[in-house]
Amino acid sequence: MIIVWDNGRLVGMARCMTDFVYVTYLADIAVDDCYQRQGIGKQLIREIQKNSDFNAKIILTAVPQAVDYYGHIGFAAHPSVWILNRPL
Repeated sequence: MIIVWDNGRLVGMARCMTDFVYVTYLADIAVDDCYQRQGIGKQLIREIQKNSDFNAKIILTAVPQAVDYYGHIGFAAHPSVWILNRPL
């Protein structure tokens, strides 16, 4: 987990799970509305990259409001994601 503070105020965070070699799953990333468009989200992703293997891919599931953001900063959409919305 990576957390960003501004004078005691929580303004951003990223929560990941990784094997440190092949993949890092970015479970959550959030930046306070008042602090968006300042590069905090990109810096959080850079910090994730620094703490993963060079070859590890970062994967995430975007909330609808953020779908356009990730493509804009260099993420590629991937067609082979599967979601189970009900019990087996």
